[in-house]
Amino acid sequence: MAKILSSYIDISGFLDQKVHTDWSTIEAYPDKMGNPFDVQYIEGIAQQTIGSLNCGLFIAAYAEYLSDGLKVPNDGLDAGLLHKRYAALLWKYGEAKAQK
Repeated sequence: MAKILSSYIDISGFLDQKVHTDWSTIEAYPDKMGNPFDVQYIEGIAQQTIGSLNCGLFIAAYAEYLSDGLKVPNDGLDAGLLHKRYAALLWKYGEAKAQK
C-alpha cells in the first residue's frame, strides 16, 4: 500500500500543486503579520548539553511543565531520568492498549 500511495502521489504531481496561503487575508491573522508571536527570554533556564542534537526529551519535558502550569526548573533536567520515565509511560500505554 505504501508503494502504491507514493507512486500515485509522484505520478499525479500532487506535491507540485502548491497553494500558498495569504495569511493577511485571514481574519484572525492581520495583526500578527509583523509580529507572529511573543517571545519571552528567561535567564538560567535548563538547557540540553552543548553539542547534543537530541532535543526530543527537552521538548516533551517543557511541554509537560508548561501544560501543567509549572515553572521549568532551572537546575537542569535529567535527560536519563526523563528517558526512563517516558519509556515507562509508553510501555504502560502499550500494555493498556493491548488489553483492549
